[in-house]
Amino acid sequence: MSSPNAAWIDDPAILRARLPDAPTRIGLDTEFIRERTFWPQLALVQIAFEGADGIEVLLVDPLAPGIAEALRPLLADASILKIMHSASEDLVAFGHACGAVPAPLFDTQIAAALSGTGAGMGYQRLVQETLGIALAKGETRSDWLRRPLSATQLEYAVDDVAHLFALHDVLAGKLDALDRADWLVEDCARLVATAGNMEGDRWPQLGGRAGLFLDADAQRRLARLLRWRETYARTTDRPRSWILDNELATLLARDPPADMAALQQRLDTHPKAPRKLTHVIWQALTTELPDEAEMPLSRGEEPDRKQLKRLQQAVAARSAEIGLPDGVLASRKWLEALVEGADWPGALSGWRRGQLEPSLAPLLDRAGEPAAGTV
Repeated sequence: MSSPNAAWIDDPAILRARLPDAPTRIGLDTEFIRERTFWPQLALVQIAFEGADGIEVLLVDPLAPGIAEALRPLLADASILKIMHSASEDLVAFGHACGAVPAPLFDTQIAAALSGTGAGMGYQRLVQETLGIALAKGETRSDWLRRPLSATQLEYAVDDVAHLFALHDVLAGKLDALDRADWLVEDCARLVATAGNMEGDRWPQLGGRAGLFLDADAQRRLARLLRWRETYARTTDRPRSWILDNELATLLARDPPADMAALQQRLDTHPKAPRKLTHVIWQALTTELPDEAEMPLSRGEEPDRKQLKRLQQAVAARSAEIGLPDGVLASRKWLEALVEGADWPGALSGWRRGQLEPSLAPLLDRAGEPAAGTV
């Protein structure tokens, strides 16, 4: 493949003029910084499109005034397929900076997994194994907010989108041959929906193991604290752990202070405590959530290991039958949620449920029986 033509764009009028009319697909990537903020800070946007003389790449400076607004119509245009690789954080960055999450999406990392090529493959490895092209390494940890960017950074940025069309052609062909194109559409739509959720998880206490061993009242208090933390982190653009770390939140939920003075004393003794937020933390801890009565409660115990082992064995067997890499069909976390809950979790809905329910449903009511190979 010949080297693509690349242009630096830092003017919204020039960006609008350079974008092609009615493309059916574009390649898309970003460089961002997410070290001291909640939201990824867009530092560069790479757009690839197919021109009359081959692939063209626009290196768009999102730090320039008006660029984010100029990008929004392109990102939101449902007639244009956005080809990206491992897009989850890029989607969040676009949603925050531009007010639009790119859709419809074709994520080449997801496509590689569903086609049996490999799970969790990085872009360089996927390009090498699929297209036989070796890309230069380096620059992933560069300071992408500096200006001007170096020639090496610009070359790396171009490479990140230059091969997306070729990957799309190969992987879409594999998925079509396997009759799995709908699987990709479903998984990518879920990724877009997750990125577009500006409020966070409704029940964040279910996302980790901290709430497993709390009684019902403590679980409710933990949900209040974590939901408040999520809102505060998004509003102030600070990392969650800088506001209230999981360990302290769990301690306060398990053993709540009697009053605000006692809370202040507790915070004063904790090295990472947000001492200046005592009042708002107290309010969060003691104020019921509007939908608290609907909150699902953990059973307060580890999932049945024998049952979980049987489920994992069934998933592994089915994955082998249909040629999917380990971990693609169902992760341990998803299976734990399936054992814990009364219904199939969202991550196991759709095509995954169709593939797994015939073999997993009979196992879900057989707690206590030994798993194969464990006797």
